[in-house]
Amino acid sequence: MVGRRNALKLALAGAAATYAPALHAQASARTLKFVPHSNLFSVDPIWTPAAVVRNHGYMVFDTLYGMDANYEPQPQMAERHVLEDGGRIVTITLRPGLTFHDGEPVRAADAVASIRRWARRASIGGKLMDFTDELSALDDRRIRFRLKEPFPLLPHALGHVGAPIPFIMPERLARTDPFQQVREVVGSGPFRFRADEMNPGSFFAYERFAGYRPAPNGTPSLVAGPKQVWFDRVEWTVIPDASTAAAAIQSGEQDWVEAPEPDLEPMLARSAGLRIEPLELILRPAYLRLNHLQAPFNNVKVRQALLAAVDQAAFMSAVIGPDPKRYVSDAGIVTPGSPYATRVGLEPILAPRSVERAKALLKEGGYSNEPARLLVAMDVGAQAALGQVAGELFRSIGLNLDFVSTDWGSILQRTTNREPLEKGGWSSYATFFPGLDLFDPGANAVLRGNGTAGANGWPTSPKLEALRDEWFRAPDAEARKAVAGRMQTVALEEVLFVPLGAFRSNTVMRRNLEGRVPGMPLFWNMKRA
Repeated sequence: MVGRRNALKLALAGAAATYAPALHAQASARTLKFVPHSNLFSVDPIWTPAAVVRNHGYMVFDTLYGMDANYEPQPQMAERHVLEDGGRIVTITLRPGLTFHDGEPVRAADAVASIRRWARRASIGGKLMDFTDELSALDDRRIRFRLKEPFPLLPHALGHVGAPIPFIMPERLARTDPFQQVREVVGSGPFRFRADEMNPGSFFAYERFAGYRPAPNGTPSLVAGPKQVWFDRVEWTVIPDASTAAAAIQSGEQDWVEAPEPDLEPMLARSAGLRIEPLELILRPAYLRLNHLQAPFNNVKVRQALLAAVDQAAFMSAVIGPDPKRYVSDAGIVTPGSPYATRVGLEPILAPRSVERAKALLKEGGYSNEPARLLVAMDVGAQAALGQVAGELFRSIGLNLDFVSTDWGSILQRTTNREPLEKGGWSSYATFFPGLDLFDPGANAVLRGNGTAGANGWPTSPKLEALRDEWFRAPDAEARKAVAGRMQTVALEEVLFVPLGAFRSNTVMRRNLEGRVPGMPLFWNMKRA
């Protein structure tokens, strides 16, 4: 780690000369220049839950409800909703005057098609549809859910900030198979996507949508409340090299770098005109995802061996540095600090770490040196660090490591492959998530035991699925938290995945930017002082 820090500092010094102020004009007061944490490899926020695509989605699309910083859903595109028949019929009325970027009005039929497409990819959306007998458009402004039984978390589901998000798009686009990407970007959100200016892998542009109608009430909070746009344009420039991105914001080439390299933060903090602050409201959890369909991780004893030896502090210090104030090393199945984080069932994480115990579990499980293919995204600093520590863990306990260096976009494509290794399959990969994606057991896409119907890794756990149903039917938050503890017990006994800790991610921007809504990269309400 020391060598990597020194190398980054030297690279920054050289890159600063390349991005000298004399070579670049100061950004227009009406244009915000932003460096995302990774390439925008897709423009369809339903097709993938990737955070960079979610961030793009919130610029272009809107939602029926928006979650505030207290994790309470507030009406957004919805004007109101009415419950009838003991909560079995829910009618949502759209606000009047909503329009898409192509000039067409937003209709209830657009919302119905969008919800159906989203529900096929989203964990909480699928559960909502399990409770739904009929979803229909009564007229152009009214959406009706006819439920099999009351589902009190319906507004919560439609406003949830865990990707994929239930964004509303025109019906003609929402009819696209959710496992295929839409080819056109038309929303009703505060910005229009300029497809004509897109340079894939390099540059993306957005312009203020003059026809956007902010929510009339409330206070801006996370993705709820009025979304006032003060910039005419927002430009995303992909700069994979962390030192080059840091030099670009120091020189005035860029206004905002979403995820500066932690090793460079002290230098950036000393730069005139810049400020560093937390990017999100809560920590970012990291997990080791495991392929339950193929050897060696189709063997529970092999999975338990990993859990017995994993040292969360080692993973977190590799990602964020040695300061324990920036991370937690006793993370469980949901984001630490969320309403459903609990110590119940956490014993496999809290017990002393033991490589010898791990080796004994491998022997007990009959492990016979099958290759363990670890995919590592080298183009995202945090994932590269996680992957390197995971590789050391595999070697230390005696797994036959097959270390594959690649990029994050390729991992997202490759991990849809359920075939054995010799047919291009995979065994594991380490990644992290925005904390809001995994902050409750209902929307946590990783916390599933529904086999091949679930997200990549495809664990099967009837016990967990039964508890998840119980969580949705629990009468209140206290009861849901109790169920969450039992879910954690099962998830860690069966090792659906391996928690690697959670860390705080910072962001850096110019001091003359004010009004940022905390929680994620959000581009409304922000202006230049």
